[in-house]
Amino acid sequence: MSSARAQANHKLYLARILMASWSESLAREEIPASVLAEAFDTSARAQLVAAYGWFLLEVTAPGSMPTIPPQCCADLPPPTTGKMLPPEIREFQKLESSGWLADLLSGENDPSLGSAAHNNLARAPTAQPQKIEQWAHELELLFERMSDSLDEY
Repeated sequence: MSSARAQANHKLYLARILMASWSESLAREEIPASVLAEAFDTSARAQLVAAYGWFLLEVTAPGSMPTIPPQCCADLPPPTTGKMLPPEIREFQKLESSGWLADLLSGENDPSLGSAAHNNLARAPTAQPQKIEQWAHELELLFERMSDSLDEY
């Protein structure tokens, strides 16, 4: 089985492929931006949330790996008896409550939740690949910084 960090890296890689395809499709201007947003945003966001979940598992190092990663700190199994919650998890909890990570996890700007009527297929595009790219970059920076501190243990 792969490590949780390898799974996180793989999910980031898949998100990057989706973002590149989204940008290329936008540049070709063959499909309306709103349709592309609906096609790519949810999938790219799901890959980033999964990357985050796998990294949460990397930080907590549970005894056994689940087949599906948690989506937030609240989904993590409780620490084993005698173990404390890693300080990185407390930082993640703060980021989940406000800021870029909270936005990523909340589904904000999800084109399927657009302001237009639910059954109206003609919606204005609300999602941008640049926003997903920004979240991916923030996750990578966070993973790198925390990996460095985890390696010190």
